[in-house]
Amino acid sequence: MSLTTQLKERAEQSANKYPETIHKIMNNGIEILKDSQLTSRALKTGDKIPEIQLPNAANKTISVQELLVTKKVVLSFYRGGWCPYCNLELKALQQYQDKFDEQGATLVAISPETPDNSLSTSEKNNLSFEVLSDIDNKIANEFNLVFTLPKDLIEVYKGFGIDLIKSNGNENHQLPISATYVIDQDGTIIYDFIKEDYKERADPEDIYNTLKNK
Repeated sequence: MSLTTQLKERAEQSANKYPETIHKIMNNGIEILKDSQLTSRALKTGDKIPEIQLPNAANKTISVQELLVTKKVVLSFYRGGWCPYCNLELKALQQYQDKFDEQGATLVAISPETPDNSLSTSEKNNLSFEVLSDIDNKIANEFNLVFTLPKDLIEVYKGFGIDLIKSNGNENHQLPISATYVIDQDGTIIYDFIKEDYKERADPEDIYNTLKNK
């Protein structure tokens, strides 16, 4: 089953699980994000990426530029291990890791979670690729992907048992838009997928086809 199909099924399950008042707040958050036109300012195909050095789940600093010396990089920004759509995406990417490698690309995921929480996400999903911690969304800000959650949505998340203060190690309640990039070895973006709706993600098959045709 494709990731796109899995995400649609999850969204349908969610629609039946929660009351309309919850869905209204969550959908309103997406509309606010669309109205902000943040995605129009995000880095896209043709842009060069900034310097990226971040700690991995074992708290070891990883340089994306060093990875680019030998391979392209598939770079995925996700919200956190608490997000079911993110977990579906991470598992789907894991299944394609060997295929990406065959096309000369390595896989890297980035979230604002602390290294300890990234480790939990990595272990929970049996991930073998690097999962990096972008504390305070410093790198995500350089990609122009960061937004602040509306107050009513923060309360909904709390009701779900999601503690962003604990997950991210700060109190700013900021998250990155879920975005996926393919980075060429010279640091140029050759593929981007950026959507305000957190339920939409780049399908690994599309990423693979991009790598195969470049």
